[in-house]
Amino acid sequence: MGNLISEFTFFFERLNWLSIVDLLIVTLIAFLLLRLIRGTQAVVLLRGMIFLIILVTLFTTLLDLPAFSWLLKTAVPALLIAIPVIFAPEIRRALERLGTAGSMTFVASNPDRIERMIDTICTTTQRLADQKYGALIVIERDARLDEYLTTGVRLDANLTPQLLLQIFFTNTPLHDGAAIIRGDRIIAAACVMPLSSSGTLSSSPERHIGLRHRAALGISEVSDSVAVVVSEETGGISVTHNGRMIRRLDQSRLRNILNAFFRPRMTGRLPDWFEQLLVRWSRSRDQVIGD
Repeated sequence: MGNLISEFTFFFERLNWLSIVDLLIVTLIAFLLLRLIRGTQAVVLLRGMIFLIILVTLFTTLLDLPAFSWLLKTAVPALLIAIPVIFAPEIRRALERLGTAGSMTFVASNPDRIERMIDTICTTTQRLADQKYGALIVIERDARLDEYLTTGVRLDANLTPQLLLQIFFTNTPLHDGAAIIRGDRIIAAACVMPLSSSGTLSSSPERHIGLRHRAALGISEVSDSVAVVVSEETGGISVTHNGRMIRRLDQSRLRNILNAFFRPRMTGRLPDWFEQLLVRWSRSRDQVIGD
């Protein structure tokens, strides 16, 4: 314990403004990494690893254990190889989220086309929900879903309520799988989506959620697409994006959510959290100037 106190004292004696900046940068990086893996199975594994590291650090610091210290030094190279293997799916998903968050692409969005697309999807979804017809509609954003188009039937047809209703009508050849929307066109139907591997739905108190919801959550984990799901059992409407699911929606709430996701974006668009920070800073500055 005396050695530990002396090490803390030595650390604080050498602390200066540059060290504080260094610590803040490391903290920010750790915070961003935790945000990227939030909601995935990696959080549980990471929690166990942190607990193990703290426990090992206390053992090696407070007690003189030469054999245990030698074992740790020998096992570290193997752990450096094992960690990327264990976290491979989560690392891939985190990098994909990072890539879509910092997208600098130009989306030539036509407000009228977006409004027609949202209106068609909301109207059709409500009609499907009223009749309890199961449906899965995946709407592309920046990341293209070409690899999933080959798993279904190519349509490349105009997006209309009549066509969507026909696709998801019970026992029709295309009602199983997802319909992929690109712009104001239905690119393909009966497409196979990847199932969620995050464990979010398994931890939900409602265990009756079926494959449509798992597929909707899965495609939102590997892309920036927005998926709209209609439950065949309850007629409930849900939306998934970025590994999150919003449930028990009506037509009005669904429209508000889609409007938030598909508002026009310009070149070099900043991440949403940074834009909100800038808006708050601008409002506070204007208030100070007004006072």
